[in-house]
Amino acid sequence: GADPGTGGAEPEQPVSLSTATAEQLDQLDGVGPETARKIIEYRSAHGGFRSIDELGDVPGIGPKRLETLSGQLQP
Repeated sequence: GADPGTGGAEPEQPVSLSTATAEQLDQLDGVGPETARKIIEYRSAHGGFRSIDELGDVPGIGPKRLETLSGQLQP
């Protein structure tokens, strides 16, 4: 069935977790400057993201936020 969490699909390309800058991450719905910094720190420590689900391992990102972000991101 259709995913109820997708609302209005945005025409922009998904942001790549592996290459996005803190500024790009900060633009995402559900991410602020602090979370963007944590994502970058996690990426640096772990050598990138192999999947969107890995974002759930970043401190402060729970299942609900991961669901919100997954449509805006690619690994």
